[in-house]
Amino acid sequence: MRFLNKAVLDDINQGRPLSINLGCGQRPKPGFYGVDIVEMDGVDIVADLNEGLSQFPDNSVGEIVTQHVLEHVREFMPLMREIHRIVRPGGKVSITVPHYSNVFGFSDPTHVRFFGLYTMFYFVDTADQPNRKLPVFYTDTRFKIDSIFINFYRDGLFDKVMGKIMSILVNRNIGWQHFYEHRLSSLYHADEITYVMRPVK
Repeated sequence: MRFLNKAVLDDINQGRPLSINLGCGQRPKPGFYGVDIVEMDGVDIVADLNEGLSQFPDNSVGEIVTQHVLEHVREFMPLMREIHRIVRPGGKVSITVPHYSNVFGFSDPTHVRFFGLYTMFYFVDTADQPNRKLPVFYTDTRFKIDSIFINFYRDGLFDKVMGKIMSILVNRNIGWQHFYEHRLSSLYHADEITYVMRPVK
């Protein structure tokens, strides 16, 4: 892990909370420090997410955004622990990944996992989980989930219309999201899913 941008260390030393974009690629999110495995324009920090984020101090990050990155990470559970460690209490973590029903996700040979409605509930205490209770003994890393949003394809006219309708219906609440995954996801596929979470410390 290497800091390419001196401003990152300045913020850490001054105790200013960092905003970081994990897996930023060539289009880092404005206002965020870009983190990627490849050194290129827009990357402020070079890091392999499979090897952790050891040079970030505990509670040094105020917000993390990552889009279509975690499906490529082999060491997913350790990375979630690292994210929990570095994000300060009350900090925000926004994760967007392909939904498991996204047929194109199976075409990418670099994808190592898939995500659904309940994936992040494995990091939530049982008392705070919805009706479907999941085991939490795999890790002691805990988050609070603020929201989950399932996004649908918007490629052609049919998907633009149908996707908008499905998005409104499915994302009314977690009960509707559960019904979609349980009964409808094999009939009309989703594109991606976004989780907004906060660490419990």
